[in-house]
Amino acid sequence: MKEIRTEDAVGHILCHDITQIIKDKKKGVLFSKGHVVREEDIPVLLSVGKEHLFVWEKKEGILHENDAARILYRICAGAHMHGTEIKEGKIELVADCNGLLKIRRDALLRVNSLGEMMIASRHGDFPVKKGDKIAGTRIIPLAIEKEKMEKAADCAGKEPIFSLLPFLPKKTGIVTTGSEIRKGLIQDTFTPVLREKLAEYPGEIIGQTLPGDDREQITSDILRFIDNGADMVICSGGMSVDPDDRTPGAIKDTGARIVTYGAPVLPGAMLLLAYYEKGGRTVPVLGLPGCVMYAKRTVFDLILPRIMADDPIEAQEISALGEGGLCLNCDVCTFPNCGFGKL
Repeated sequence: MKEIRTEDAVGHILCHDITQIIKDKKKGVLFSKGHVVREEDIPVLLSVGKEHLFVWEKKEGILHENDAARILYRICAGAHMHGTEIKEGKIELVADCNGLLKIRRDALLRVNSLGEMMIASRHGDFPVKKGDKIAGTRIIPLAIEKEKMEKAADCAGKEPIFSLLPFLPKKTGIVTTGSEIRKGLIQDTFTPVLREKLAEYPGEIIGQTLPGDDREQITSDILRFIDNGADMVICSGGMSVDPDDRTPGAIKDTGARIVTYGAPVLPGAMLLLAYYEKGGRTVPVLGLPGCVMYAKRTVFDLILPRIMADDPIEAQEISALGEGGLCLNCDVCTFPNCGFGKL
């Protein structure tokens, strides 16, 4: 940076904040670091006693924080998001739609490991709403070597670090197992919970069946929903290892590819996730444990956003949920603003 007369500072970039103090009225930043001095700013600067200013002295191969922030933004931003105006060398990414946030975690770590720059974000694989803040970027010093920013771009790779997958309207079929429900011996309290959770996303429930504990009928109902255009089938109940719980076997009998039967998540250890693939279609088939019916948050809340965004889930991703997979069942639930399901 260099020191110049305030009258000569028009067009130059401030290297430090300018503070204004008015007794009993104001003490705060008048002009922030990075501000480009304008003609109308000169009298104001002189009025607070600033006859000289320290401004950025541009040199070949050195980038100002604002220019560096633009590079970080280009590294980060995928579709369905936009950047805010640069403020104090920082650009934030904001969601343009409701969707699932995906993060290339390896690329994020590589860039943040370079030093002198940072990208801070919310957790990936969780839903965000239109207008939500996704991430913030900036460099640490006021200026940085151009070469370092080029290295950051190389470390990040060709794809954006962040992407936002919009939620898709899905048709859902519900297969409610249990002879006690089919016979009307107890009230179905599972389906109202499913309807409430599905209502948070676009789509519709196209039907519900009550096959009881008949394994062949459960299989038939699942396949019939798929033939009728269902984009997802949810089987509720009958998911334990007891001999009379037939749902896991019935899902397997459809020919669906079983991703996992079991998850390191509490509540939700008896989750079954499968994909039925035929004729170019891939339909998730879920076997949900009974805890979804009564617990505030379960494994269902962790995987449903991904399913609604057509984000394929693999077995190792379910296994990775062990760290963060314990819901503390807080008296006041703040999910997703808590540690549940966070890697």
